[in-house]
Amino acid sequence: MRPLAICEVTAEAAPFAKTGGLGDAVAGLTRMLGAAEQDVRLFLPLYPAIWRQGHDLVPVDFLRDVTIWLGTRELRFSAYTTPLPASDVAVYFLHCPALFHQDGIYTAGWDEHYRFAFLSVAALTCCQRMGWAPDILHVHDWHAALTPLYARTLFAWDRLFAATRSVLTLHNLGHHGVFGGHTIGELGLEPYRGLLPPEDLAADQLSFLKNGIRQADLLTTVSETYAREILTPEGGFGLDGLLRERAASLVGIVNGIDYGDWDPRHDPHLPHHYGATDLAGKARMKRALLERVGMEAGDEVPVVGMVSRLVEQKGIDLCFESLPAQLGRHDFRLVVLGSGEPRYEAFFHALQATFPGRVWFYRGYHEPLAHWIEAGADIFLMPSRYEPCGLNQLYSLRYGTPPVVRRTGGLADTVEPYSWEAGTGTGFVFADYTAAGLAWALDYALTTFAHPEAWRGLQRRGMALDFSWERQGRAYLELFRNLAGGA
Repeated sequence: MRPLAICEVTAEAAPFAKTGGLGDAVAGLTRMLGAAEQDVRLFLPLYPAIWRQGHDLVPVDFLRDVTIWLGTRELRFSAYTTPLPASDVAVYFLHCPALFHQDGIYTAGWDEHYRFAFLSVAALTCCQRMGWAPDILHVHDWHAALTPLYARTLFAWDRLFAATRSVLTLHNLGHHGVFGGHTIGELGLEPYRGLLPPEDLAADQLSFLKNGIRQADLLTTVSETYAREILTPEGGFGLDGLLRERAASLVGIVNGIDYGDWDPRHDPHLPHHYGATDLAGKARMKRALLERVGMEAGDEVPVVGMVSRLVEQKGIDLCFESLPAQLGRHDFRLVVLGSGEPRYEAFFHALQATFPGRVWFYRGYHEPLAHWIEAGADIFLMPSRYEPCGLNQLYSLRYGTPPVVRRTGGLADTVEPYSWEAGTGTGFVFADYTAAGLAWALDYALTTFAHPEAWRGLQRRGMALDFSWERQGRAYLELFRNLAGGA
């Protein structure tokens, strides 16, 4: 069976560019496909911050000063390459200073539509110059969602792509990439208005994501439950009708995680290591974490950890009522790492002031500290309003830190509700999106923690689970082979 040629097009790929789970998921899957000896190549913009990261970026001779057109706008780009860390996969960085000169992956600039339409057209142009015909064109979220449409329009003349099949992965349906109708002409799509969604034309707008959903041969999303949720008005963000039309081509696959980066047995960020058969190192990490954040507590006092973007999606609203009440009822420590909306940041600052020595809040993101919290906390808090997949609950399971989660999306697919009576389960799951639901689950976790034997069983069941990309990625590879006709 010959290797598949797989073209990955994305706005993010860790460690080069990352704002959340998208970057980790793309890198993990791409690395797995490379290890499975597929011919996979990854394309993303060369953001200014990548230059400063110190990677050995090598210019690609036949991809220097290449001209492309978006509508009537002429753009020039060059490509640089370096391997994806811990793999032999080539990453191609598309350098277009006219569009990518600001810091940050995303902007509120007038040319945001140009920036990510460019990504699609430039990636396809690179394939042409390489003489490389992808079997699978795998694109991620709205940023790359025009790629299948461009392949069927601007590039339809080139037989190089005649057998190429496209896959759009929906990592988070909450972002559509919607721009004014004038961008249709600016992005070279005016001759193809007949292929665009009629309702968008009527509303004088262009939705990158909606076009991707219409044009891709196959749609995937990042958990089985999320694949069902997005078919409903509650979870579809206005796209549920279109997604129901394409339901036969929609598949949910839970993301994997990279145990090379996230495993307490050899995590380079941790001073103390441990595994399921010897949890002594976890107790030492708990003491080290408390010392690092200036708290005192005995081993019998639970530490609740939280690492999150502080946005509505993550269920922070539920914490307003639940956390002060639980801190008044139980003796525990709360360590929070995150940033986002000012009202949520203000809440955690106020909680820290109200419960000095018991609550600690770090505003921002700090990669080593995130690992310390996963390892040093006893309980991980993740009360998401919706969660396409989620990664932190997977990290928590591996680190012996049972999560408290809401039954939604990937959280429902990966965390088995704990049963005291049966002695089964891996975490604490509540169903209704209410402060009372969160309070019930957190109370259940805190009271269960007081029973060491039951708690150790809970930890070890979670740590035994395998959510590696080596396992989860096989489902993608099978889908790709079937779509490519068993190549």
